[in-house]
Amino acid sequence: MRAVTVTPGVADSLQLTEDWPEPAAEEGAILVQALAVGICGTDQEIIAGHYGEAPPGQERLVLGHESLGRVLEDPTGTLQPGDLVAGVVRHPDPVPCRNCAVDQWDMCRNGRYTEHGIKGLPGFARERWRVQPKFAVGMDRALAPVGVLLEPTSVVAKAWDHIERIGRRAEWKPESVLVTGAGPIGLLAALLATQRGLSVHVLDRNTTGPKPELVRALGATYHTTTVDELDFEPDVVVECTGAPVVVIAAMCKVGPTGIVCLTGVSSGGRSLDFDAGALNRALVLENNVVFGSVNAGRRHWDLAAAALTQADQAWLDSLITRRVPLSSYAEAYSTGGEDIKVVLEFEP
Repeated sequence: MRAVTVTPGVADSLQLTEDWPEPAAEEGAILVQALAVGICGTDQEIIAGHYGEAPPGQERLVLGHESLGRVLEDPTGTLQPGDLVAGVVRHPDPVPCRNCAVDQWDMCRNGRYTEHGIKGLPGFARERWRVQPKFAVGMDRALAPVGVLLEPTSVVAKAWDHIERIGRRAEWKPESVLVTGAGPIGLLAALLATQRGLSVHVLDRNTTGPKPELVRALGATYHTTTVDELDFEPDVVVECTGAPVVVIAAMCKVGPTGIVCLTGVSSGGRSLDFDAGALNRALVLENNVVFGSVNAGRRHWDLAAAALTQADQAWLDSLITRRVPLSSYAEAYSTGGEDIKVVLEFEP
């Protein structure tokens, strides 16, 4: 079968391998026909050779961690043939640590977890793949056009879950949220915020393209100013850019007892001149919380599936700005100026 693969650590080694072996039985009992994989910055960094790890004993890694497929067979009865399914990306470490031992692999403490298409597990960018029942997330069949968004939605479902858990430390009734960055994660974070009835503000530097209208279609407000120039103090900030200037500004801007969730990953190597003491004083005296969030646990995947089912399907479809067939795979991994989410589709 065909699979999109790279040699980890080797820049520009992306290729469509025509004779990739069928998925091994030990990968899982559920056999899946691939429908699509989403492409994100993680894939681009792996292609650039910055990181990535092939499965033990293999030289090449199958890409793809944002999956969508249709069940071909499931002898366990967990799912039925024809069901839509996505595969959970992260698997627990073999030790396991205290969190992985209770299936909270997204909170792994020792870093020995594995991840499909990223670290030690083959990805989903192949025509067929297998998955264990506990890592198979079923979806409403009506989500077929947009179900590939489940993985990024699971990331923000976890972020909101942890925001709300932290909020319960006190009498907490948030009214406003600021989302910095209008990429897929930011827009989906805004979607989940509107589903919670909050006043939503999205800040991004793009003044043209689809992002402003997508934000307005949610009933949210789109800003192109700096964080400092905003005329309100949000109760919650979901930071999705990873840009150091924006991260610091978000911490300074959040209101008293506010919560800042960092989901963007900074590249590092840049120093900023700012008053750390003043920031510390504000965070302490205002009982603010800043925390990081990455990946998702199984319940977050289920929360994400429910959120997608509840959402406007036409709006979700608008997030997918390019759909590229497998035969033109290289085009899918090239960046476009106004792309939000690019999806690689597998021909029937």
